[in-house]
Amino acid sequence: QVQLVESGGGSVQAGGSLRLSCTASAQVYGCIAWFCQVPGKEREGVASICPGGSKTYCTDSVKGRFTISRDNAQTMSLKMDSLKPEDSATYYCATRVGIPLNKCPSASYFDWGQGTQVTVSS
Repeated sequence: QVQLVESGGGSVQAGGSLRLSCTASAQVYGCIAWFCQVPGKEREGVASICPGGSKTYCTDSVKGRFTISRDNAQTMSLKMDSLKPEDSATYYCATRVGIPLNKCPSASYFDWGQGTQVTVSS
């Protein structure tokens, strides 16, 4: 229903910062979320932002370091600070219509981008 494009990934040293952006082809009426995935592991929720501006950070590891924001009806960003090597992953943007009861599971979202790679070196 909605096409999503992520951007902003790259390679940084540990302790550095990146800002990821997600741009939708049309206005998003529900929650938008970031996920990450590394080979051999399940896709993991990072953070979400929902109508009204409510934010959810899905793991303790990102709390205090990552900040999700809704820039406008079609664009959302994830500011990543104090990056660690374990943050290295492909980051995906996802959205859905409405607000799910559980905001972190990947199954709660229906439209996905292709992902952007983040690599953090020691």
